[in-house]
Amino acid sequence: MNILGNLKYAEGSRKKRKRVGRGEGSGHGGQATRGMNGQKSRSGAKFKSWFEGGQMPLQRRIPKFGFTNIFKVEYQIINLNALQRIASKYELDNKELSLEDLKKYGLISTLKKPVKILGKGDLKSKLILKVNSFSKSAQQKIEAVGGSITKL
Repeated sequence: MNILGNLKYAEGSRKKRKRVGRGEGSGHGGQATRGMNGQKSRSGAKFKSWFEGGQMPLQRRIPKFGFTNIFKVEYQIINLNALQRIASKYELDNKELSLEDLKKYGLISTLKKPVKILGKGDLKSKLILKVNSFSKSAQQKIEAVGGSITKL
């Protein structure tokens, strides 16, 4: 006896698809479940999902505020603890790090955006950095261990 060949869906678990507009005998003939009149009962009827029947739409009723500064400079941020982690891993003491090196070690994702060094964490390795910007605390900590920063 083949059990897999005798499997059937449970009674009532599968519903038949509603076939509209296929004659009166189907129960969905005539207006094909579209109702009597109105825009949605006509053929080819479509309107934008935000259309509210001529009422002032929601995106125009809500007050607008703020703006986007097109001159904003978005920096890629590197903290000192990340620099120390890389310096320890690759033994970079007394080495010069440029933007290409920072990308190679995975600290930044692109060379197109400027880089800023921030002072979170501690630095023990002496590094010579060539970056676009840096915070005062980062500069103090780097110079305290004998390193230097060159602004591009």
